[in-house]
Amino acid sequence: MTAPLTSQSPRSASRPITGVQGAWLVAEREITTRLRSKAFLISTGILLLVVLGGVVISGLISQGGGLGSPTQVATVAGGSSAQGDALEAAGFDVTEAGDRAEAEQLVRDGDVEAAVVPGGDTPLDLTVIALDSAPSDLVQALSAAPSVELLEPLGANPLLAYIIAFAFGMIFYTTALTFGTTIAQSVVEEKQTRIIEILLATVSARTMLAGKILGNSALALGTVVAILALASVGMLATGQDLLLGELGTSIIWFGILFAFGFVLLAAMYAAAAALVSRQEDIGSVTSPVMMLVMIPFFAIIFFNDNPQALAIMSYIPFSAPNAMPMRLYLGIAEWWEPILSLGILVATIAVVIWIGSRIYSNSILRTGVRVKLRDALKD
Repeated sequence: MTAPLTSQSPRSASRPITGVQGAWLVAEREITTRLRSKAFLISTGILLLVVLGGVVISGLISQGGGLGSPTQVATVAGGSSAQGDALEAAGFDVTEAGDRAEAEQLVRDGDVEAAVVPGGDTPLDLTVIALDSAPSDLVQALSAAPSVELLEPLGANPLLAYIIAFAFGMIFYTTALTFGTTIAQSVVEEKQTRIIEILLATVSARTMLAGKILGNSALALGTVVAILALASVGMLATGQDLLLGELGTSIIWFGILFAFGFVLLAAMYAAAAALVSRQEDIGSVTSPVMMLVMIPFFAIIFFNDNPQALAIMSYIPFSAPNAMPMRLYLGIAEWWEPILSLGILVATIAVVIWIGSRIYSNSILRTGVRVKLRDALKD
């Protein structure tokens, strides 16, 4: 059972708390209730570990073979010592040999995979000696690549772009669905157990709705921030700092757009749940909202390489948190576009909260049969 929000004198108890104070009391109640739940803490911890593990494993794989040891190379003392220092700095395991013959013997004995000795018929004036095939990473490190200028660049690596699109979509989908369902279950539970009647003696229905949105949005955003922070740490730890630099702006805007996008969905989940009085009926009233979470998830995966589709999705409030960060990563969005997308999202939130507060206020005390949407919208 849930206790009233705060203790008050008999005189103050007759007047409901309104405004920011009441909303914060409700939000605080929502947050503490969730943080005291072992199931919530365990599931969140598992999610964070999965994210960190996925980033670390992908980073190790991208480094060319995961946990393999560096290529062992022999150099001739004096003749190629400068080149040996350069190879050592590049991550190779360098062994010094007295002369070319000793370097060849190290290769034959299997002590090293290849040897780099002075002389050759190329401008580099070096020769790589190997037993049956030269290590590709060594040849690549010694090669001098020309400057490249692309007239029509293809952009980001398609596989990497797909993975990033999937990551953005999955984070938004799982977090929004988890906390949205939590809001709906909380609203119905309060109606079913009549706790809402006690709570409404302390705060107004609109303040109650605002507090629920605020509390659950704070928890959802905190979870997303923790995920993004752990992913960033994992990328730095596995040497993916260049990729992290490319994703920096996208990650920041994903967090901002997610925060506002979840407020939009939270208002819809709470208003829809207020129409019913049984846990069994939650699915029927929240399925339209659930579809608004699922469709952007699949859309960002299918259209991650379609600039036109991404541009349209960037200005649709329910898909903007996924599409706009993706466009920023691909470098196909102007600097002002995220601001415009956020403005559209904020305007949509204002309209949805105005409608949702009316539905919530007119339905929250009605028990029994499902409240029709037409009746809930009446003044």
